[in-house]
Amino acid sequence: MKPSNDDTASGSAYHAGMRQLQDRFDSRRLADRLDEKLSRTEFTEGDRAFIESRVMFFLATADAEGRPDCSYKGGRPRFVRVVDACTLAFPSYDGNGMFRSLGNTLANPHVGMLFLDFERPNRLRVNGVACLSADDPLMGEFEGAQLMVRVRAEKIFPNCPRYIHRMQLVEVSPYAPCEGKVPPVPAWKTFPQFKEVLPK
Repeated sequence: MKPSNDDTASGSAYHAGMRQLQDRFDSRRLADRLDEKLSRTEFTEGDRAFIESRVMFFLATADAEGRPDCSYKGGRPRFVRVVDACTLAFPSYDGNGMFRSLGNTLANPHVGMLFLDFERPNRLRVNGVACLSADDPLMGEFEGAQLMVRVRAEKIFPNCPRYIHRMQLVEVSPYAPCEGKVPPVPAWKTFPQFKEVLPK
C-alpha cells in the first residue's frame, strides 16, 4: 500500500500516508477533530504535573536517513522537567555507550516522547526538536548526568488510554541516580568481554 499524492494543507497535522488510511477507514473527520480539540504546542499545568511525576518514558528518534530507533529512559520523579511553556529537559545518564538515541538527535533532531501511567491508565505524547548540552544550567541538579537534553515541543497531545494494561510500580530502579547515593555497578560491566573496553 503506497500513500496517495494527497496534497495536505500547509501546517496540517497529517501527511498523505495518514490521510490515505483515515479515508480508507472513514476517520478523517475524527482525526481533524482530535487535532483541533486536543493538540497543543504549549504545556498545561496538568501536562507538567503528569510529566514530572513519571519515572520513565519512551524516546523515539531517527537517523538522517529516517531509520528509527526507540529507547526506554528511566529515572526518579522529576528527572524530566518542564522548563517553560514549550520546552522540557531530561538528563542523559551513563548507559551502554552506544549513544543510539542521542547520536540520532545530532543527525536528525526530531524526536517523539511517550509518557505513560500504568497504574491509572493515562498517556501523553510530545513531538519536538531536541538539542544536547554539557553546559546546561540544569546539569548541576542531576547527579550522574552526562548531558542534558532539551526538547522544544511542536505537538503535545494525549492519547486514549484504553489499551494500556494496568500494572503497578514495585520499586524504582536502584541504578537511577540521585543525590547522596552511588548507584551499584551493573553486572554487565564486570563481564570479561566488556571490562577491558569500558570508558575510563
